[in-house]
Amino acid sequence: MDGAIAGSRLRALLVVLALEPGRVVSISRLTDGVWGDDPPARAANALQVLISRLRKSLDVPIESHPAGYRLVIDPDEVDVTRFERLVASVRLADDPTKAQVLREALALWRGPALQDVADQDFFQPHAAKLAELRLTATEDRVDADLRLGHDPTSELTALVAEHPLRERLIGALMRALCATGGTSEALTVYETARQTIANELGADPSAELSALHTSILRMPPEYVITNLSAACARPNCSSSSAALLRESETR
Repeated sequence: MDGAIAGSRLRALLVVLALEPGRVVSISRLTDGVWGDDPPARAANALQVLISRLRKSLDVPIESHPAGYRLVIDPDEVDVTRFERLVASVRLADDPTKAQVLREALALWRGPALQDVADQDFFQPHAAKLAELRLTATEDRVDADLRLGHDPTSELTALVAEHPLRERLIGALMRALCATGGTSEALTVYETARQTIANELGADPSAELSALHTSILRMPPEYVITNLSAACARPNCSSSSAALLRESETR
């Protein structure tokens, strides 16, 4: 969609329509998205004026229907919808496919979710849902990379710093460090996370993260792996060592 959209209400209107591409969006829903709890007295007429203005700014048709309005567009032309479709398409895929497709999906992001309207109450649940889906897709892609023998340690270090309570990321970083010979660093990551969780949540790490920590402590020195892709190719790879390279269940 081309064309500069000036004005917060026009941008809000476009986002509500674009979140349901190709489908009729009701007048009441559009009114809630544009004005929230303070709609004008003649909301339907005011909405009609905004639709007219939005049509002049877009190269995509907006159809009128008795129940509302429809943005006439292929859903895949809307980044949000395409992102959601790509993520859903690889839930059961093999690791090479999953890593490739999730990279494509994550590349669609150019900032925070719905950043032009995220401060409005109506859009906050949508923004939160998309932000969580983005983070989960990142975790899935990192786990696939780990199993493929890639080393995402640097990326994971930055992600854990940004999301210090996200145990799945913490576990992935511990596994990546341990798999490349950084056992002591992995233990340090756990201890830092344990303290953060205690301070912020007044709780202990999950059973899954604690089990990963225990498996690292118990891993004999001869099982320390310095090559991710070869980690479980060795004939004498122990079950605890193998567990370090499996997908974390700390969700």
